Amino acid sequence: MFNIIKKSIQWGEETLTLETGKIARQADGSVVATLGETSVMANVTFAKQAKPGQDFFPLTVHYVEKYYAAGKVPGGFLKREARPSDKETLTSRLIDRPLRPLFVDGFKNEVLVICTVLSHDLVNEPDVVALIAASAALTISGVPFMGPVAAARVGYSNGEYVLNPECQDMEKLRENPEQRLDLVVAGTKDAVMMVESEAYELSEAEMLGAVKFAHESYQPVIDLIIDLAEDAAKEPFDFHAPDYADLYAAVKAAGETQMRAAFALRDKQERVGAISAARDAIKAALSEEQLADENLGSALKKLESSILRGAIINGEPRVDGRDTKTVRQIVAETGLLPRTHGSALFTRGETQALCVTTLGTGDDEQFIDALTGTSKSNFLLHYNFPPYSVGEVGRFGPPGRREVGHGKLAWRALQAVLPAATDFPYTIRLVSEITESNGSSSMATVCGSSLSMMDAGVPLKAAVAGVAMGLILEDGGKFAVLTDILGDEDHLGDMDFKVAGTSEGITSLQMDIKVAGITFEIMEQALAQAKDARMHIMGEMSQALTAPQGFSQYAPKIETMQVPTDKIREVIGSGGKVIREIVETSGAKVDINDDGIIKIASNDQAAIKAAYDMIYSIVAEPEVGKIYTGKVVKLVDFGAFVNFFGKRDGLVHVSQIENRRLNHPSDVLKEGQEVKVKLLGFDDRGKVRLAMKMVDQTTGEELAAEKTEE
Repeated sequence: MFNIIKKSIQWGEETLTLETGKIARQADGSVVATLGETSVMANVTFAKQAKPGQDFFPLTVHYVEKYYAAGKVPGGFLKREARPSDKETLTSRLIDRPLRPLFVDGFKNEVLVICTVLSHDLVNEPDVVALIAASAALTISGVPFMGPVAAARVGYSNGEYVLNPECQDMEKLRENPEQRLDLVVAGTKDAVMMVESEAYELSEAEMLGAVKFAHESYQPVIDLIIDLAEDAAKEPFDFHAPDYADLYAAVKAAGETQMRAAFALRDKQERVGAISAARDAIKAALSEEQLADENLGSALKKLESSILRGAIINGEPRVDGRDTKTVRQIVAETGLLPRTHGSALFTRGETQALCVTTLGTGDDEQFIDALTGTSKSNFLLHYNFPPYSVGEVGRFGPPGRREVGHGKLAWRALQAVLPAATDFPYTIRLVSEITESNGSSSMATVCGSSLSMMDAGVPLKAAVAGVAMGLILEDGGKFAVLTDILGDEDHLGDMDFKVAGTSEGITSLQMDIKVAGITFEIMEQALAQAKDARMHIMGEMSQALTAPQGFSQYAPKIETMQVPTDKIREVIGSGGKVIREIVETSGAKVDINDDGIIKIASNDQAAIKAAYDMIYSIVAEPEVGKIYTGKVVKLVDFGAFVNFFGKRDGLVHVSQIENRRLNHPSDVLKEGQEVKVKLLGFDDRGKVRLAMKMVDQTTGEELAAEKTEE
């Protein structure tokens, strides 16, 4: 019934297996990839005809995590997987990016890739496994795909690169100084196609070494996919790239001069309008048959691309007049919004980000429900890209994949410089509003967010800046690396290479390639140019702010205290009674975790002190020889019981009340009276022994030693 084909290799510490022929046999390509006990099924289907008039390649990738894969039931009210999590969205993009450039030029049939996590051993991260499964499924499907691609994750610990580190080693790198890198690299046998990373101030040489290590490490995986395809691949789909040479010649003749004039305009809005006018003029000069040709859009884009790319390769100025290494003019400002905790406006050319920092308490941490378990994050970054930022009328609603991806890139870039939670017990939420965009708004977000946090008083280890690099690569191997690319250069170029970091090293690197890959020579030059640009940008940022500022009066004040774990129950009380009483009485917010770390937050310092004192009185132990203020709670023939330390009572024997003999404690004391007592110690049964007679009841000072009656 089944024609099962299975191939395996030893890859690092685990066995990698690719299997096809048993599950989802009606898909054009279906592969289950298993690394250790983590299994991902990738299913590929593609339309056998393109939609009429389609002028783009409609590839859709979905990565789906099923909670049953880790033996879990989804959290929340609905016990069914619902909208994609950020992790699923980011992984979908991770898979899409190295696959998309490898489809044959001109192929515009719809392609759907669905990767489903079937099993997760909580050791091997499923995202790399999913990318390998998707590549294998495409390779055997018959679709015109110039793969295969493979991927590897790389860690960096104690000066050594680590292939496919375990999940727990990659969690919360900020709290694990031994691990300095979480890098995913994907590519073909000959070149790198995609890089995604979170790093902790690695040098350019260390980052390039990590990419090379990954490229070498995934070569056996590419061979494994080819081995599978030799036995399981379907007949290639009969597709021939359309020949529109005659149409392109007509388009070029009709409008090259006007299009060149349009690209010579320096202002973006003027240039966009002129390019649109040039397109209209070209269409007006074409015949009805040429206008009806479905390749017209491709011909127009090819003309635009040849003009922009040719000028740069020939050493001419870029469309805004810069050379290949110059960063656009930068203006950085802080403290714009008076009622926010921190704000910054970062403008670079025609790209602008308004970044706002809000400081919260432990109650504001983000709960994350994932296959690996439930966790909390105290650092949030949300990126918004409204239509007006590019002068358009468009959809305005919840964040899309692009916004989630750009926000995560900036989040990764800033992780390395955040203070430890024990030193800065705040939840930090950043919101980046992109108010203008013409190239690399994600890197503007990094720069603006760094300034915004310093404006809010967050003690960052260093300022972080980022820059986007581009590439023009011609067939003969001639190339130009572009610093601080524009939107047009991103759209018509061959690479989007984003680098963020401090003056000490790189904190995030992301690369996407639109051609069949780049050499390490090009990557090395891009990293070197990016470092020079990063240093320049940080110099411009320093004109606005060089160090963290004081807290806003509107930000909550937080103090932390550590209590023994065996005292947590006493602080909380039965049914939360004690902690509720502390909150109600003091007016402060109190948050306690399982490690005994208590965060006390309020805008009023007096409220924080009141809560602190109440908690301290519960968890602290009284010190022998110390003087306390207490209250008489009960009088008996042999003395007085005094509540002197939280809920702790002790006995003042009748002989220790005054330096004279008393008939009964009621001679000088009454219940409810406030007294000053000294803790003498504890008797054989652990009972507390107190004394009053050696303490001045007015000042609370200890009296000079004098002979008293026993």
